[in-house]
Amino acid sequence: MRRYSPKVFRIAGKFFRQPAAVEDAAQEAFLKAYTQLSSFEGRGSFEGWLSRITANQCINMLRHAKRRPEAAVSELTDHEGPWLENQLGGLSAERHEASERGRMAADIADKVLSELSPEDRLVLLSIDGDRLPVKDVAEMTRWSESKVKVRAFRARRRMREAVENLLQRTRKTVGEKGKNDVR
Repeated sequence: MRRYSPKVFRIAGKFFRQPAAVEDAAQEAFLKAYTQLSSFEGRGSFEGWLSRITANQCINMLRHAKRRPEAAVSELTDHEGPWLENQLGGLSAERHEASERGRMAADIADKVLSELSPEDRLVLLSIDGDRLPVKDVAEMTRWSESKVKVRAFRARRRMREAVENLLQRTRKTVGEKGKNDVR
């Protein structure tokens, strides 16, 4: 555990922002690896095998959470909508403090990523976030390199669409609030 926990926690951190969820995913991944140790055939690296277990565990946790949404937040707040619009439009957001800007960007990215499938999220965070080579992502997921490339391309397109949809919903919500305020 001491040797591989940084890697396992890093992978789990790609899926979850809450430290408790990251810890749960890592713990479950180590438990699964321990109970399935006899199934490790040694064809690849142990680290790759453990990475696959961790990624699969996180995907399963996200799927389970999606089936039972308890506190799913899919709309931008009144503060996040204008901020995102300014960022996408290339307008300056210098009036915001750097820490607030970073927190807001992380919240928005998390909302957009939560609309993607766990597999798309894994590919985007691995390739674009962690700058992992396609070959490493292919080994981790047991997909072909071409499948990883196609999946990343399609995931980026879905992410752009999710941002546009989120902006449209926010504009509509803000417009409705404005109409109600006039009355």
